[in-house]
Amino acid sequence: MAHPEDRTHKALTAAGLESISDRFHALSFETNKPDTREFLDLNSPVSPLPTRPASAVTPSSSSSSSGSSITAKPVPNAGGGGRKPEVGIAGRRSHSGELLVGSNDTGLGTIDGRTTRPGHRRSGSGPLIYSGTSVGASASASAGVSAGSSTASSPLTNVLPAGNICPSGRISKTGMMSRNAARSDVLGSGTGNYGHGSIVRGGTSGAGSGKSPGCELSVGSAGDPAVRRAMASTDPEEVKRVGNEQYKRGHFADALRLYDRAIAMCPDNAACHSNRAAALTGLKRLAEAVKECEEAVRLDPAYGRAHLRLASLLIRLGQVDDARRHLFLAGPQPNPVELQKLQAVERHLGRCGDARKIGDWKSAWSESDAALAAGADSSSLILASKAEALLRLHQLEEADLAISSASKLETSSSSSLNTKFVGMLSNSFVHFVRAQVEMALGRFENAVSAAERARQIDPGNLEITTMLNNVRSVARARSLGNELFNSGKFAEACLAYGEGLKYDPLNPVLYCNRAACRSKLGQWEKSVEDCNEALRIQPNYTKALLRRAASNSKLERWAEAVRDYEVLRQELPGDTEMAEALFHAQVALRTSRGEEVSNMKFGGEVEEITGVEQFQAAITLPGVSVVYFMAALNQNCSQITPFVNALCTRYPSVNFLKVDVNENPAVAKAENVRIVPTFKIYKNRTRVKEMICPSQQVLEYSVKHYGF
Repeated sequence: MAHPEDRTHKALTAAGLESISDRFHALSFETNKPDTREFLDLNSPVSPLPTRPASAVTPSSSSSSSGSSITAKPVPNAGGGGRKPEVGIAGRRSHSGELLVGSNDTGLGTIDGRTTRPGHRRSGSGPLIYSGTSVGASASASAGVSAGSSTASSPLTNVLPAGNICPSGRISKTGMMSRNAARSDVLGSGTGNYGHGSIVRGGTSGAGSGKSPGCELSVGSAGDPAVRRAMASTDPEEVKRVGNEQYKRGHFADALRLYDRAIAMCPDNAACHSNRAAALTGLKRLAEAVKECEEAVRLDPAYGRAHLRLASLLIRLGQVDDARRHLFLAGPQPNPVELQKLQAVERHLGRCGDARKIGDWKSAWSESDAALAAGADSSSLILASKAEALLRLHQLEEADLAISSASKLETSSSSSLNTKFVGMLSNSFVHFVRAQVEMALGRFENAVSAAERARQIDPGNLEITTMLNNVRSVARARSLGNELFNSGKFAEACLAYGEGLKYDPLNPVLYCNRAACRSKLGQWEKSVEDCNEALRIQPNYTKALLRRAASNSKLERWAEAVRDYEVLRQELPGDTEMAEALFHAQVALRTSRGEEVSNMKFGGEVEEITGVEQFQAAITLPGVSVVYFMAALNQNCSQITPFVNALCTRYPSVNFLKVDVNENPAVAKAENVRIVPTFKIYKNRTRVKEMICPSQQVLEYSVKHYGF
C-alpha cells in the first residue's frame, strides 16, 4: 500500500502543479476587508490550518457569508519557472499558510464548486489536515476554526499532513519546518485583552477556561498529559497545536513552554514567534512580547498579523510613532479599533506636553491619566509624566508610587529607543523624573544614579544635563551639612543646607534639616518657618511635624504644638514618647487656659471602680473622665473592651474608668445604668455625654472631642 505522502505527491503532480509549495502558497488568511465586517475579530487566538488548495478557489467562490469575493490570478513562480496562484480578498496579496476566513464565516467551504461542511470527509479522502471547532461557534467566530473537533474538506488529491511542506516542493521529515512553511494555528493579532481570560471580543471567555471575563487565569495544566506528550513530540505542528489549546484555556505559561519548544525546532518560523508574543502578552510580559513580534516581522516583513500585534503592544507602551508605522504595515487599511486608540493616546500625549511647557501641572496630570485610560495602560513614559506632575503638585507619595510603577514597566526594546517626549528619549525621561522624585524624598544617592542614567541614554539633552548638575550639587550640600551637624557645628551645617536649597528650592529634606540646625541654635521662629516650608512641599512629613511641634512648645504656642502632636500620635500610635509629649503639651495648654490640672497623670491602664465613694472621687478629678459600664460575661462588652484599652493608651490625658455592674450594682443603680455597654463622659465634674452601645468610631470621636 502506497504511503499517504506518495499518493498525495502523485495526485498533486497529476493535477498540474509545479510543486507542493506552489499549491501551498495559494492559501491566505486575510485580516482586512472593505467594510465593518472587513476586520477579523482579532480577539480570537487561533487561525486554523489550511484545508483548501489553490484549485479549490474559483473567482466566483465566497469565503464568508458577508459576500467578500475571493479571486485568483496566476503570477510568475520565482522559484520554479512555472505559474503559481495568488489568492486574496479584495485584491490583496495573500499570506502563505493561512486559511481564508471571513469575519462572519458560516463554516461552509467549496471544493471544485461543491459545498462542504466542517467535520465532513468524503469517502477515501485520506487523513484530516487539522482539528478545529465549527466556525459558527461564538468562541471562534472571527478566527474560523479552533482546536477541538475534526474538519476536512478536500478529496484525496488535495490532502497533506499539516506542517510538512517545504519551499523546495519536497516533503520534509517529521519535525522540520521552514520559515515559509504552512503558517497554521496562528494566534490573533494581540488587539484583544490577552491575559485577562477573555479570548473573544464581547466578554465570552475562552473555551474550557471556566473563568469569567476580566479574571486573570492561572496555570492549571502543568500536569496535563497532552502538554507532556507535546513537549516530547518531534512534530512542531503538534507542539504548536497543543500550545494554542493551552493558550485558549488561559494557561499562558504552559502555552509559552510549548511555543518555546516549537521555536527550538523551527527558529525561523515567524508564526511561532508571533504566537509566543501572544503568550507573553497573556503573562503581562509586554516588553518581551514586543521583541518576539519584532523578530516575527524581521523573519517575514510582510506578516500583517505580527505587525498588527506589534502595533497594539506599542500603543499600550505609549510608543505611538512606531505603533503608527506597524499599524499601517499590517494591511492596506489600518485596524479601526487600534487606530482609534492610537489617535486618542497621541492626542492626550500632545496635550500633556503642552501643559508641561507652561507649568500647568493639573492639566498634565489629567491628560496623563486620560492617555493611560485611552489604551496606553502599560506605558512607562506616561506614568513618568504623571509622576512629574504629582511631584510638582506636592503629592510626593503618589509621585513615588507612579514612578516606581514606571520603572518596573520600562522597556529596552528597539522600538523604544527612538521614542521621544518633550524633547527627551522616553527611557531617559523616566530616569529624569525618577531622579527628581528620589531627591525630593531624600534618597540622594539614588537620585544621582538615576540622573546619570538619564544622561547616559540621552547625552545631548540640555535639560537632563542641567538636572544632573543640580542633583550632584544638592547631594554634596546635604552630605556636608550632615557631617557638620554631627560634629556639632550647627551654624556651618545651616549654611551648607542653605547652599543646597539654591539648586533645589523645593527640597523638603533640606528645609527640615536646616530647621533642626536652627532649633539647636535656639532660633525657634526660623525653625518653625523652615518646617512650614517643608510641610507645604510634603504634607504629613513626620520629622518636620515633630520639629515644628517642639519649636512651638519652646515658643509656648501650645495649641499649635498639641495640633501637631495629635497628628503624630495618629501616625505613630505605639510611640510612648510621642504620647507623653502630647500629654505634657495638653497639660500646658489647660494650664494656660486656667484649668485645674494638679491631679492629671500620664498613661496607665483603665482604672477599675469598686465602690460608690471611689466612683464619686474619680469623676470629680480635673480634666476628662470616661466611665465604661460593663459586664464580664456580656458578648458586646467582650468585643469592645480591647478597643477601650487601646483608647486609654492612645489618649493618655483622659482618665478611663470601668464599672462592672454585676460586681457594683450600687454604682449602676446610682447612675441609672440598665444596658451594657454604656459610656459616660465627665468633664470638670459635669457629665457631658452618655452613649449606649456605641460603635468604635462614635466612641473614639467623642473621646477625642471632649478630651481636647
